[in-house]
Amino acid sequence: MSVGLIALLDDIAALAKVAAASLDDIAGQAAKAGAKAAGVVIDDAAVTPRYVTGFSAARELPIIGKIALGSLKNKLLILLPAALILSLVAPQAITPLLMIGGLYLCYEGVEKVYALVLPHAAHAHETALETTSLDAKSVEDQKVAGAIKTDFILSAEIMAITLAAVPSGSVFTQALILAVVGLGITVLVYGGVALIVKADDLGLMLARVRTASAMGGFSRAIGKGLVTGMPYFLKVLGIVGTAAMIWVGGGIIVHGLEAYGIGGPAHLIHDAGEATAHAIPVLPSVLRWIVEAAGAGIVGIVAGLIAIPVAGYAVSPIWRYLKSLLPRRRKEALADGKK
Repeated sequence: MSVGLIALLDDIAALAKVAAASLDDIAGQAAKAGAKAAGVVIDDAAVTPRYVTGFSAARELPIIGKIALGSLKNKLLILLPAALILSLVAPQAITPLLMIGGLYLCYEGVEKVYALVLPHAAHAHETALETTSLDAKSVEDQKVAGAIKTDFILSAEIMAITLAAVPSGSVFTQALILAVVGLGITVLVYGGVALIVKADDLGLMLARVRTASAMGGFSRAIGKGLVTGMPYFLKVLGIVGTAAMIWVGGGIIVHGLEAYGIGGPAHLIHDAGEATAHAIPVLPSVLRWIVEAAGAGIVGIVAGLIAIPVAGYAVSPIWRYLKSLLPRRRKEALADGKK
């Protein structure tokens, strides 16, 4: 009896060691895959705060919470199973879907630039796309929906990069790594965004410290600096977010074209980065990244400029026509039900 019990305990201990090793392996693979997606994570963090600007301080955290919840749904309920299924049954569909998402990012980013350069034309374009009047709540809902749509594209890129970085293995292991990366990145991004948008409130609290000590004076100085500097920081972050949408979208399109044998743009951007890094040996990696990001940004601007009239004159009319059919079909269904 005692020998059998000891053997059973040995077996349990061995299984526990295997499970711990597996968890360590999954954690390590998730960390490596997440690191490869770091560029898109930074873009995601830069894009999100602009969706909160213009709302009262009381609504900032609830809005971020809604976007974070939508991001988790995007990653865990839609993109994770979709990525696994597509990788198994239709891996060739992943690239065109990512390219469509990249085109949407380019459209969103260039549309913001378009609104700054030609505000009247941009307003007419927005009016053509959105015909319903908006109250305060629907504006918030629209902002949240727009943020979740943008997050969906960035999350799709993150999950695709993660899946490509995960060694081939069981579907369960791949799913667990994707879930760990998705959850970790969501907490990191939206936790950081919450800290950014509430930094001015923290600054106001520190500026009101009445302690006469040196620490109190230091706290007041930090608080005043935050209160004064955060509006400018958020403006800069908004610019970075818009630029990020364009260069990430352009980069997705460039890599997609390369996958279909059109490698000219990718090679040109890569060669320009290498030439700059060799010509200016100071911080070559940084210069290479800047040049390659600028090249992807140029592609993104061109794609966005093409997408704006296509959205205004083709996609929007077709969408409105399809929406107009829905009430008619509902009325016909109700009429048939009454009969």
